[in-house]
Amino acid sequence: MRLIYLTLCFPLVLLQACTKEAATTTPTGSSNNTTNPVVSETVPDIYKKIYGASSITSDGTYITIKTTGLPDHKSSYYATTNALYDNFSGTTFAGYQFQKNPNSIAAKAYVFKIPVNPKLATTNLPTPLGAIGVSLNGVPFFNQYAGPNQPLTSEIVSFDKYYGHPQNTGMYHYHVEPLYLTTVKSTKSGLMGFLLDGFPVYGPQEENGTILVSSQLDAYHGHTHATVDYPNGIYHYHFTSDAPYLNGSGFYGTPGTVTQ
Repeated sequence: MRLIYLTLCFPLVLLQACTKEAATTTPTGSSNNTTNPVVSETVPDIYKKIYGASSITSDGTYITIKTTGLPDHKSSYYATTNALYDNFSGTTFAGYQFQKNPNSIAAKAYVFKIPVNPKLATTNLPTPLGAIGVSLNGVPFFNQYAGPNQPLTSEIVSFDKYYGHPQNTGMYHYHVEPLYLTTVKSTKSGLMGFLLDGFPVYGPQEENGTILVSSQLDAYHGHTHATVDYPNGIYHYHFTSDAPYLNGSGFYGTPGTVTQ
C-alpha cells in the first residue's frame, strides 16, 4: 500500500496511498456515528480511549487503529440530510468569520499503525501533508500547512464550529485544537489522540490550568512531564492557539504509517 504523503485542503490535490494482530477481541467503549470499537485484549488501556475507531488491535510492536474519519459532532460539511448537519454562520478559530469551503465530508478507510512503545528518533522526520495522527473520535490530525510550505492563513476561515474541515476528497481533519474534544468529550488539558510516532497529543492547557503558547514548547511542539494518563512522565505534544498549532519541526519519535 502507498503511504499518504500529499493532501491539500482547499481546491486541492490528493496524492495518496499509506503483523499480525492479536486474535482475541472484545467490544468496548462508546462510538462515533457509525460503530462500536472492537478492541484487542492486548491493547494498552490508554488506546481504548480512542472511541471513534472501528477496531484497535496490537501485535506487541504496533497499535493498529481503523477508523472512517467521520466526526461524531455537527458540521456544516455534512449533507443537509444528515442528522449532524449544522448551518453554522458564526466565528471560528482565532475569531475569523466562517466561510464554508466547497468540499463535503466522506467516509474513509484509515488504518493507522503506530508504535506501542514510542521512542525519540535518531533522525527526526518532517510531518507529511495529510494525516499525521489520529484523534480520540477517529478524525485525523493534519499539520500546520495548507500545502507545501503554505501557511494555514487562507484556510482558517473554513474551519467549522468545532475547528475542522474536509479537503477535496472529503477527508475531514483537524489542523488546530479539536474544539468538540476539548469542550464536550474531554477538557482543555485532556488527551486528544496520538501522532504517528506514538506520542500522545494533549489540549492547549496544562492540568494546572496554564494556557500554553508555542514558545513554551520545544521545536517539535511538545515537552516531557507526568500527566494523569502517564504518571511516570512521557513526551507529549500540545495544541496551542498560535502557529504551528500542533507540530513544529517534525515527529519527535519514529512514525508508523497510515493507509487508506
